[in-house]
Amino acid sequence: MLGTERGTGVRADFRCIGSTHGHRYAWEQEIEGTPFERILKASKLEIGLDRDGDETRVTLTSDETLRGLARLGSAMMRGASRRRLDEALEGIERALVGEPDG
Repeated sequence: MLGTERGTGVRADFRCIGSTHGHRYAWEQEIEGTPFERILKASKLEIGLDRDGDETRVTLTSDETLRGLARLGSAMMRGASRRRLDEALEGIERALVGEPDG
């Protein structure tokens, strides 16, 4: 369960919709019955892993479909998604290789 700044719980359930072990994992958010259903029609997240020797390129892809008037905020939603995915990639890198030098 996620939480707001005020400490209120917010349900964010995801279910796996596809995977290729060690290469690709995809989830879809279950929107119905959550506060997200007012603005989202669908939300999917995919992690791609591309191994090259001792290194792995990690790719995060988010696909969100907005509902009704929320579609007018699609540019803001894309920007927020991009920042969220960038932060997630940075977190993965920190967890696996540590803090960057400098």
